[in-house]
Amino acid sequence: MVISSEPVWGNAMDDFVQEYQNAIVYADKEQETVLHEGEVRILANGWVKLPTERLLSPDAVHHIDTGTV
Repeated sequence: MVISSEPVWGNAMDDFVQEYQNAIVYADKEQETVLHEGEVRILANGWVKLPTERLLSPDAVHHIDTGTV
C-alpha cells in the first residue's frame, strides 16, 4: 500500500479563499469596533488572516466591508 504525502484536498481549498485589498473588519454591528483595516484573506474555514500572519476567529468578527457594492 502506498500512502501519499499530498493533502487529500490538494489545492481545492484555495478555490474557497477570498482576498481583499481594502477591507474593514468589524467586531460589532454598530461599526464602532474596528479589528483591522487593509488587506485580508478569508480562509475556507471562516478565519480571517491578516498580513501580519495573525488570525481572527470567526467568532470575533461581526462583518467585513470589502469596499465593493
